[in-house]
Amino acid sequence: MLELFLKSFLTLFVVMDPVGLVPVFVALAGDRPHRTQALIARKAVLVAGGLLTFFYFFGRELLGHLGISLEALRIAGGVLLFRIATEMVFAHHERETEEERDEALGRADISVFPLAIPLIAGPGALASVLVLGAEAKGVPYGFAVVLLTAYLVLFLAYLLLRGATAVRRVLGRTGVNVVTRVLGLLLAALAVQYVADGVRGLL
Repeated sequence: MLELFLKSFLTLFVVMDPVGLVPVFVALAGDRPHRTQALIARKAVLVAGGLLTFFYFFGRELLGHLGISLEALRIAGGVLLFRIATEMVFAHHERETEEERDEALGRADISVFPLAIPLIAGPGALASVLVLGAEAKGVPYGFAVVLLTAYLVLFLAYLLLRGATAVRRVLGRTGVNVVTRVLGLLLAALAVQYVADGVRGLL
C-alpha cells in the first residue's frame, strides 16, 4: 500500500505540477483581488477533482466501449507524459495553445478553462489515474489510496495557487524552472516505464 501511495503521489504530483502552475496563475489572475484569486483557485481545484474522479470510476468503461485496451492506454499515456516531461525539462512548460491562452486572458472566469482543464486535469493526469487505478486492483483499499492521493495533490495545488504571488516571489523564475526541470526528469522515467509495461502487456 505504501509503495502504491508513493508511486501515485509522485506520478500525479509530477503530472499536475502544482509548482509549475504558479507562474501561469500569476499571469492570468495576479492583478485580481486576493479574495477573487482564492475563489478562482478553489473552483479550479474542485472542477479538476470532479473530472479526475469521474474518469477514475468510469474511464475504463468508456475505453471499453471504444475498444481500447489498458495496455494501449499505458503506451499512449507514456508517450503523452514523455512529451510533457520534455517540455518541462527544457522549461517550455505550456499545456495550452497560444490561442487558448489569449482567450483565457480575456475571460472573466479562468477557473474552469484553462486552470482546471487542461492545466490541472489534463490528458496526462486523466491517463495517469486510469493506469494507477488498474495497478491498484491487487492492493487492499488500492482504489481509495489512488483517489485520496489525487485529492492530496489537488489540495497542495490549491495551497500553492492561494499563495502563488508569495511562492513566485520566493522562488523566482529561475527557481520555478529548476523545480520544473527536476520533476520533468522524474516524469520522463515514469513515462518510459509506462510504455515498457504496455508493450510487455501487448506481447
